[in-house]
Parts: sequence; C-alpha cells; structure tokens
Amino acid sequence: MPLKLISLMLCVFGITTGEFVIAGILPDVASDLDVSIPSAGLLVTAYAIGMIIGGPVMTALTARYARKPLIVALLVIVVVGNLASAFAPVYAVLFVARIITALVTATFFANAIVIAASTAPEGKQASTVSKLVFGMNLSMMLGAPIGTVIGNNFGWRATFIVIAGVCLLGLLLVLQLVPSVEASTPGTSAVAELRVFRSRNVQLAIVVTAVANMGLLMVFTYFAPLLTDVTGFASGAVAILLLVYGVGAAVGNFVGGWLSDRALMPSQIGLLGLLTVGLLLTWAVSGNIAATAVMVFLIGALGFSVIPGMQTRVLNTASSAPTLAIAVNASAYQVAAALAGWLGGRVIDGGMGLRSVYLAAAAVTVVGIALSCYAWYRDRAIAGSTAKQEAAQTSSA
Repeated sequence: MPLKLISLMLCVFGITTGEFVIAGILPDVASDLDVSIPSAGLLVTAYAIGMIIGGPVMTALTARYARKPLIVALLVIVVVGNLASAFAPVYAVLFVARIITALVTATFFANAIVIAASTAPEGKQASTVSKLVFGMNLSMMLGAPIGTVIGNNFGWRATFIVIAGVCLLGLLLVLQLVPSVEASTPGTSAVAELRVFRSRNVQLAIVVTAVANMGLLMVFTYFAPLLTDVTGFASGAVAILLLVYGVGAAVGNFVGGWLSDRALMPSQIGLLGLLTVGLLLTWAVSGNIAATAVMVFLIGALGFSVIPGMQTRVLNTASSAPTLAIAVNASAYQVAAALAGWLGGRVIDGGMGLRSVYLAAAAVTVVGIALSCYAWYRDRAIAGSTAKQEAAQTSSA
C-alpha cells in the first residue's frame, strides 16, 4: 500500500475513533462532569449534527483552496478539538469542542477521498477508496475498544489525548508523504460549487447512498437488543459480535472495492441483492445462536462492500465539484442513520416486534436496489445517446 494512503488512512482511523469512542466512555464522562447519561448522550447527537451541517457548508466554503494545505489545516483543528475535549473543565466546553471537531470531519474525509482517487492508477479508484474506508473499519474493530480500555484505566480524558496524538502523527505523515493536489475549481465560489447538485445523476447517486444503506443502519442501531433479546446471546457477547461484524466489514470493504473497479453498477446492484438475502436469512435463523453469529459476519461484509462503489459513483457523477458532493454524500449517510433509528423504532412500537427489524431492513434495501437499477439504466441510456451522436458526427464528416 502506498505511503500516502497509509498516512491518510491513519488520519481517518484517528478521526473516526474520536467519533465512535464516546459510546464506550459515556458513563465516565457523565460522572466526571456531573451530568446525566442522557445529557452526555447528546454529545453523540451533536457530533452527528455537526457532520450533517458542517460537511456541505465547510466544503463549499473551502473549495477554492489547494487540497493538501486544506487537509493539514483541518487536521490541526481536529487535534485542537480533541485536546480541548480532553481538558474540558465543564460539559459545555466539551459539547462545543465536539461540535467544532465534527464540523471539519466530513470536509476532511471528502478531500482525502478525492486526493486518493485522483492520484490512483486508472481503473483503481474504488479499490483505493476502500483502503481509506478501511481506516474506518479499524476504528470500529480496534480504535473504539482500545479507546474504551484507555478511558476505563486512565480516565476518559486520556482517551482524547491519545486520539489527538494519533491525529497529530497522521498530520506529520501527510505533510511528508501526500502529494500536492490543486482544488478542482481554483478560485470558484461556494455558489458555483453548489451548481453541481442540479445534475440528476448527482442527486440520484446521493439518494442511493442514503436509502441503500438505511436498512443495514437500522439493524446496527438495534444490534444489541436483536442479539440479546431475540437470539439469546449474553450481554457480554455483544462486544465480541461487534468485532465479528467489524472484521466482516473490513473484508467486504476490500472485496467490494475490487468488484467495483471491474463493474461499478452491476456489482453494486448484485451486492445489495445479496445483502437483502442476508437480512432475510438473519431474520429466518435469528433464534439460532451459531447461525446468527455467522450472519453477523456476512451482513457486515455485504453492508460495507457497497460503500467504495457508492463513493466512486458520486465522484464520477460530480466531476465539476467532487469534494462537495462527497461531503454531502457523507451528510446523507448521517441523515440515513438518524432516520434508520427512527424507522426501526416505529416498526418495533407498531406491534411487529423487535425481530421484524430484519424484514423492514430488507424492504428498505430493496428500494435501494430499485434506485440503483434506475441509475444504471440512466447511465446506459445516456451512453447510448452519446454514442449515436458521435457516430452521426463521424458519418457526416
């Protein structure tokens, strides 16, 4: 793996660990700052809202700047934000520090993806993106658990200090190893960048990301009760199964990137179809502990296998403003996560029972398949029309 990718992946790992780890140290934060657990839980909500709003706004405002100096500046803000979190004397300071860190997170991810894809060999964009996404996988598998262990043994503030250190190391590596990449539209205004969203293909690519991932996000939101209350796992087994899910996600991420490089839309549609089957099978075997454990790995793999291709599709359709489109795509994913939790709750409260979350997730994924098929049909129709126009011009010449 190229060193420039390793440096960017380390930054993604550090930043994403900072996002996820709060769940493991939440009780310690609440106790130390003398707030309730629900109030401490708002730190998670604040981070998500910061990403949803900050991603598009910050990316549009910074589109005119060269990418390498920009991501260095963003990493400085991340380091300072995590240090501010570590030394926050009161809850309000921690709350503001989390929001400030979240505001630049999506913009960093978007620029990192564009840098990685633009410097990748031809036909290797999706697999290159998958290597960056692997940093996120590692944060789920290793970063959040290790951060929780550090917090439990040395205090939650130590967790944020270590995260700041990891991000600082990533910053130093980026300075040394990542090549300079100019802005996609130097000197452009934020309003000009926003014009990319007039494209129906860009709109459709972002909607597909949100809808196609909502089913898996619904299952992940209710992961613990589904495993303990439906399948009968002990509560202590949930952490192990999260690791199994994370390993599956890492495997699926690399396989999906490899497939997307070869056939972007056919692989996306096929993998979403397999995910639908996987969710239905998980519903069918949810009373069996061994079979459910296997399915946890498989749905993790299938769910993350589509992400590199979806990111690549957004890049391909938004060539005039790829960074902003990727940032909005990340915001759409966060919105999908919020809606997934709400929709799953409505399914459960509606009398269908906890187990029916698997069925609802499969149904939502089918909608994602339908949207993907429509997007592929549009691609083929446009390509066919372009080919006919070129043939006509050639014959007339």
